Amino acid sequence: MKILVYSTDWCSDCVRSTRLLKREGLAFKEIDIEEIPHSEDEMKALNGGSRKIPTILIESESGRDILIEPSDPDLKSALNRHRING
Repeated sequence: MKILVYSTDWCSDCVRSTRLLKREGLAFKEIDIEEIPHSEDEMKALNGGSRKIPTILIESESGRDILIEPSDPDLKSALNRHRING
């Protein structure tokens, strides 16, 4: 499973989502859209043009999910789908 988290360092929802991923023991790549050139454009290309963060991309053999400002239950549900099917 591959997980990318588009975030900023000041975003409380980003902190919450990355904390959940760490608690689950999952490896992920965090991309600060204010620090990494062109990363905001990449994020918007993935999520239909939204500037909302976090935007989380989860990819596995079973497919891909793009989550925009997910709640913890929504993020856990997506992770479980990829664990079961991927």
